[in-house]
Amino acid sequence: MRILISADMEGATGVTWPADVLPGTEQWQRCRHMFTSDVNAAIAGFYDGGADEVLVNEAHWTMRNLLLEQLDERAQMLTGRHKDLSMVEGVQYDGHQRPDGIAFVGYHTGAGTEGVLAHTYLANSITGVWVNGQPASEGRLNALVVAEYGVPVVLVTGDDRTALDAHTYAPDAYTVGVKDYVSRYAAVCRPPARTAADIRAAAKQATALAVRHEPVQDGPFTVEVEFDAAHLVGAASVVPSVERCGERRVRYTAATMYEGIRCFKAVTTLVSAAVEEQYG
Repeated sequence: MRILISADMEGATGVTWPADVLPGTEQWQRCRHMFTSDVNAAIAGFYDGGADEVLVNEAHWTMRNLLLEQLDERAQMLTGRHKDLSMVEGVQYDGHQRPDGIAFVGYHTGAGTEGVLAHTYLANSITGVWVNGQPASEGRLNALVVAEYGVPVVLVTGDDRTALDAHTYAPDAYTVGVKDYVSRYAAVCRPPARTAADIRAAAKQATALAVRHEPVQDGPFTVEVEFDAAHLVGAASVVPSVERCGERRVRYTAATMYEGIRCFKAVTTLVSAAVEEQYG
């Protein structure tokens, strides 16, 4: 049995504000240890449950945040940027390399919603994302992608609001709240020893859900993205098929979510390049 872990950082134990997740800061260096602890707990739990192989896909910012030298030696880590499917790279691998289940570790809620460090792909600029009319966090977007490869989401960890979000797109998945939302930059946090035990126990149980199913083809998908400034619509609509549908909103339709997430990546790349330091 093969498990893929998509590891983001905003939903990790102890993380509550931007410096905790911004590469190069003192706080980031400190929080990398707690981030790695969460991932190691998931790895251990999956092996407890009978997994034969675990691949961790680094999914935060530069995708070079986890401490390889502290990683459970039974696992392997895919680290670095510019991957075909970004946060869920590995789910598309063929044959025995394709995972039987995927875990979203350290995830968070989407842009425009309540949650610790809530955002969707970009730390700011995006105020909301919808897929076929439903609000879409990174968790929902990625769940739609992996469903097309027949891979179930079996575990989601993050703050308590992230757990609630997960129930809307992966109702059977086990969830672990490592902290309780107070504001976008504040949470009631539990120590790493406690969260590691909780994640390990949930991952062990979640292993039973790691059974590949028939690929789900639910397209087409209409994706709408709203920004905090009107000029970003112009940047986004440079991408073919992306059209303006409001003063601060664009829309595009993709036949599959594989195409949909790749178009979303193109939109966010252009938008981030159009943001000026002080005014956005």
